[in-house]
Amino acid sequence: MARLALEMVEAGLRAGSLAISRETVPACRACGHLTGTGDHPCRACGSTGTRPRTGLHLVAEPANGQPVLDRPDIHADRHRQPDHLRRTVGDADRRLLLSRTRDHGIDLSPLGLDGLVLDPRAGLHATVLAAARRHRADTAVMTVTENAARHIAAHGRPFREHGGTRLRYALHGRLPYGPAAGLKPLYEAYRATPGAKDGFHEWFLPLFSLRAKSVTRPEQLPALFKYYMRARLARPATADAAVLESVRRSVRAGRTGWITDRRTLAAVMAARTEGRCGGTEAR
Repeated sequence: MARLALEMVEAGLRAGSLAISRETVPACRACGHLTGTGDHPCRACGSTGTRPRTGLHLVAEPANGQPVLDRPDIHADRHRQPDHLRRTVGDADRRLLLSRTRDHGIDLSPLGLDGLVLDPRAGLHATVLAAARRHRADTAVMTVTENAARHIAAHGRPFREHGGTRLRYALHGRLPYGPAAGLKPLYEAYRATPGAKDGFHEWFLPLFSLRAKSVTRPEQLPALFKYYMRARLARPATADAAVLESVRRSVRAGRTGWITDRRTLAAVMAARTEGRCGGTEAR
């Protein structure tokens, strides 16, 4: 992954979308850690004193009138595009600092930037593309909330395509954290069903979040658990190959209607048991 990230940086430097330039940025007076703008303590040592620090940094050049997010960057087909997100993601017309002082990260010293690492918002994109390369995929889909996309898209713009592989965002809704009231009696009712609780939390709810683009409220969870269990109990002995191929086509196109079709979901559950899911797993 680190090698791929450096390959992408070098390609960006050759293309002119990235540059190494001398920048003056705020740094902690005590430890030299880059602090960014704003009135907050240094995250490395807690000091509140800052001073300007000049040195070489990796920067992303402005997008020259191109949007930070465009329709092809969103993994969806026939869905309402998140136009509000595309308008508000910002940072298309200013240079962005992509090097940071951190203890961990992709080391930029091979580029002459000693003591600096790649901004983790850019490194995240390189990580996804590295996973796609390992699977020889030409498209990588990263699931993110709209709010997360708003924070990472500008920094990831130079890192969404490389070597014939393209990264797209699959936008999903937010799930409630912590124990949900009302679920304990339902869990007790199905306590003899192995894996029911874990499958609901670890597989179905993340999958459902792709269908629900807004917040999933805690009071919705009991009904969702009942739906999940009905589909689980209706699993066929053998999954229908035609149904699975239809689901794979939907996944590739970004369509999510199959998630709320109980028969289709039951077939996918059966395929998961058989290890035949392929592209239907939530990622």
